[in-house]
Amino acid sequence: MEDYLQDCRAALQESRPLHVVLGNEACDLDSMVSALALAFYLAKTTEAEEVFVPVLNIKRSELPLRGDIVFFLQKVHIPENILIFRDEIDLHALHQAGQLTLILVDHHILPKSDTALEEAVAEVLDHRPIEQKHCPPCHVSVELVGSCATLVTERILQGAPEILDRQTAALLHGTIILDCVNMDLKIGKATPKDSKYVEKLEALFPDLPERNDIFDSLQKAKFDVSGLTTEQMLRKDQKTIYRQGIKVAISAVYMDLEAFLERSNLFADLHAFCQAHSYDVLVAMTIFFNTHNEPVRQLAIFCPHVALRTTICGVLECSHSPPLKLTPASSTHPNLHAYLQGNTQVSRKKLLPLLQEALSVYFDSMKIPSGQPETADVSREQVDKELDRASNSLISGLSQDEEDPPLPPTPMNSLVDECPLDQGLPKLSAEAVFEKCSQISLSQSTTASLSKK
Repeated sequence: MEDYLQDCRAALQESRPLHVVLGNEACDLDSMVSALALAFYLAKTTEAEEVFVPVLNIKRSELPLRGDIVFFLQKVHIPENILIFRDEIDLHALHQAGQLTLILVDHHILPKSDTALEEAVAEVLDHRPIEQKHCPPCHVSVELVGSCATLVTERILQGAPEILDRQTAALLHGTIILDCVNMDLKIGKATPKDSKYVEKLEALFPDLPERNDIFDSLQKAKFDVSGLTTEQMLRKDQKTIYRQGIKVAISAVYMDLEAFLERSNLFADLHAFCQAHSYDVLVAMTIFFNTHNEPVRQLAIFCPHVALRTTICGVLECSHSPPLKLTPASSTHPNLHAYLQGNTQVSRKKLLPLLQEALSVYFDSMKIPSGQPETADVSREQVDKELDRASNSLISGLSQDEEDPPLPPTPMNSLVDECPLDQGLPKLSAEAVFEKCSQISLSQSTTASLSKK
């Protein structure tokens, strides 16, 4: 694999047609490994004059945000500098020159910015339900499995098993295990096909890492933020709300709030981050497990605008649906309010509608038309009155987190009518995995308490 990737970089220096294997814009581990392995397979099994190049669909500068990828590349001894990132190849120029053939892996819909490239798409390999209205008119292979890397493994082992080296096998093996949450039947993301090809890889390469070891290592790396700058930490897992000219960033930060607040030059970094991205408010939800393996959530609200900050904090403190059970924590900066969150079941996804409601209360208290700038201050009493008036207007039905969807039954092996996963497998983000672990921990604690009684 490493020698092949070196050749790919050299091919970019030549003016010749390229077959580009492109993963999705999220560029998670599954997307990256699927692109690398599929391009490797195609390069080894097609005519010599054709060049297949895997491209990671992010800027090179964004790689440090993906700790599991950085860790895994180091573990399998693939240097980062031989990979090709989206900002290092001009796909649109290649297409205009008639030198681009595109193969999409782990997605089948190009973003609006890449609409012009649709006519260059020759093949799609994906593991999520197809959207017929948007899918390119080409050969499409879709199968609802837990990991796209499973489908790439299947193609390699069925088409040319002799090309599979240990380095590529290790990439595929670890990715499937991470995507399928260590093949845990209770979580239910792994399909029979995922399990089948993990076992085949282990049979072919008996020295592959133990499943528990590789899963724990990759999961730990995914949550690790120790090597990130404050900006990278905030961008790693971020959502944005924009309403009537107010822009709010909500970041999940995987460390203790106290340690986060003690970072060098933190408040200057927060101010710079908000200015650079035009954020009026930054909400950081810190997430970690304590020494008793219990989930802990904390909140920090950074906002230079007094009235807006007061309103948001008031809404969150007074919320009953859901109750956050906030306890103020110490903060050394007047523009930042910090809290311990007593109700750890309220995830960031459940926090979003509360923030939306806070913006509504803010605009109502200001009594300004949509999109107009702030012209007056607001008192805590005004906030309380607006909260009383709006207390019944929160979005209902939030008991189930959208990032933690109901887990479906084990799917069939192919996309057929009445497949139980016609709506797709749940996409597990880092926070979604935290949610699942939190629920398991809570369930175990409850069971233990009952057994003692």
